[in-house]
Amino acid sequence: AMASDSLELTVFDCGSLTFADISAFSVTNDETPVRELFVPCYLIRHPDGLLLWDAGLPINIVGQGDVSPQEGLTMRYDQSITDQLGSVDVDVSDIDLVAFSHMHWDHVGAANLFSESTLLIQQTVYQAAFVDQGNPIFQPDLYMGLADSNMQILEGDHDVFDDGTVQIISAPGHTPGHQVLLLKLEETGPLVLSGDLYHFRKSRDLRRVPTFNTNAEDSLASIDKVEALLERENATLWIEHDKALADTLRKAPASYR
Repeated sequence: AMASDSLELTVFDCGSLTFADISAFSVTNDETPVRELFVPCYLIRHPDGLLLWDAGLPINIVGQGDVSPQEGLTMRYDQSITDQLGSVDVDVSDIDLVAFSHMHWDHVGAANLFSESTLLIQQTVYQAAFVDQGNPIFQPDLYMGLADSNMQILEGDHDVFDDGTVQIISAPGHTPGHQVLLLKLEETGPLVLSGDLYHFRKSRDLRRVPTFNTNAEDSLASIDKVEALLERENATLWIEHDKALADTLRKAPASYR
């Protein structure tokens, strides 16, 4: 059995995205005033290893202030994930495992730095990201540094440390092989990190999926699966991009147990 304080979660601010128009998310500008999305990275410390979940915006924009890659989108990233890991005495080379909710550019922005870590990746994502390179929203240059890294290919849900405390939950639809993370924290309680199952609280309220999702039907099935999991585990959902939520969270070097 685990010591009660052995699982620990640290939240990092890995940037922000501001949209002029959010209709691509299938939520209208009238339905929510929210235009800014938080971009997180997370460190999970377990007695058997360190797991990085999601890797933020592309690190080449760190410290550049507001950057506009396309009209109607502004992004900003003030302190790199490497510096933030340093604030909790973790070096990139200390990360044993890395897993991404999916391979979109705002979730794999520092991926190439973790080529020495073991990548936990769904078979379908491996195919889409490394073999076909066919998903139009993927930016292979951000993660191709992992092409020869040690990988553990997953086919569905996966118990990361074989003790139920950290579980990757398959939730495809937003992209092939999209996944969420279930954590069983002793004090905080069970928690699910949403990936991009939802982008806004309104997306969840209205059960809407973005127009650019790979498969809408799969997305809705994954929503049903994760909502059932939340109920069954009595877990809290953190919508990763929810800035209002992020503003209330303790960031590194603080942590959740």
